[in-house]
Amino acid sequence: MGRFIIRRLLQALATLLMTTVVTFGVAKATPGGPFGFDDPTVAAHLPIEQRERYIKMYGLDKPIPVQYWNWLSSALKGDLGYSYYFKNETINHIIVRTFPVTAKLGIIASTIGLVFGTLIGVTAALKRGSLFDTIANAWTVLFYTMPTFILAVFLMIIFVVELQWLPVTGWGTWKHAVLPIVTLLLGPLSSTIRFARAKVLDVLGTDFIRTAKAKGLPRNLIMRRHVLKNSLIPIVTLAGPTVAGMLTGSIFVESMFNVPGMSKAFVSAAGNRDYPLLMASTVIYGALIILMNLLVDVTYGVLDPRIRYD
Repeated sequence: MGRFIIRRLLQALATLLMTTVVTFGVAKATPGGPFGFDDPTVAAHLPIEQRERYIKMYGLDKPIPVQYWNWLSSALKGDLGYSYYFKNETINHIIVRTFPVTAKLGIIASTIGLVFGTLIGVTAALKRGSLFDTIANAWTVLFYTMPTFILAVFLMIIFVVELQWLPVTGWGTWKHAVLPIVTLLLGPLSSTIRFARAKVLDVLGTDFIRTAKAKGLPRNLIMRRHVLKNSLIPIVTLAGPTVAGMLTGSIFVESMFNVPGMSKAFVSAAGNRDYPLLMASTVIYGALIILMNLLVDVTYGVLDPRIRYD
């Protein structure tokens, strides 16, 4: 297992490096730029002397390979540079300011969605054809297919406009976090219910479960030792990208509810050609995806003794 983890970490570093190269190249190839590049509206607010001073100060007058190398060498030292859009604020400070907000929403939403989704899905499979199973299936169809921005508007109309229980936007109290968390978790909750139910039904129909029942093993023992262990593998596969995506936030959710998280800063970076912030967001999201996939692979070996990596 140790050699496998080291090998995967080396692959992760190579993947992150390629991700930064592609992101930097695409960002530079996109028309426009900061400080009024190819944008007369923005350029009108900045005197030509000030624009030239900014371009030289941030090293944008150098060749693109040199710009990338300067960014990479600074990033490897832990210095992600200064933001173009958030004046006089370092990228490190922006991450420290925004990532905890996004991570808090993501951890709560993913935990609730995955845990309750698994419990509901397993229960629905064991009570196949019952009223509980019918309600679970209807819930899955409704919220699994509903776009996030439609769901956010729907929740605003009910809990903000009609019932007036919760504030519509802002951040600071637990009431401000309710709607963003609910909006984030309903999709993963529905997909987890769907996957858990389907896998449990599949395992219950296998020969080794019928053999265990024929031997007279207790039902609880069969469920715990055989059904659940074999059913958790696809759920763990789903959990990896789900948790990583929630930890980096949802653009729609943070924008619609005015949450001061990292996704909102990422949108500002993309729209204003804030290259340092754009690169930092890409690296963080890529690192989380790689880390969660590694944890998923390690968990496979714990759940299924047949899986060996060394």
